[in-house]
Amino acid sequence: MSENKCTIHENHEHEHGENCGHVKVKHGDHYDYLHDGHLHHKHENHYDEHVLDVNETNPDSCNPVADDTCGEHVHGPDCGHEAVPHGDHVDYIVNGRLHHPHGDHCDDHGPVEIIKN
Repeated sequence: MSENKCTIHENHEHEHGENCGHVKVKHGDHYDYLHDGHLHHKHENHYDEHVLDVNETNPDSCNPVADDTCGEHVHGPDCGHEAVPHGDHVDYIVNGRLHHPHGDHCDDHGPVEIIKN
């Protein structure tokens, strides 16, 4: 996992934790909370913004989803799938995998472990 700089999410009044209503996403050796397209990680008296790393497990390459689960679906704001920052772009969680819209298809950017909270 790359070293995350302390990028503070300003004015965050919501307290993340068990049963807070936000999805927990496994990120390296810890879990972050997915909140409005941001990964939040509790750090001292604030929340840091985290980004899933691009790596062997979660690449950012053109790798079309094998079963075409995207079909006619278009990922974007309010599409019904959770948006998650991944490297320098945004992916969408579909059945435990990261989908990235790419031209006329979706790329599979690998698995992600989530816990609905």
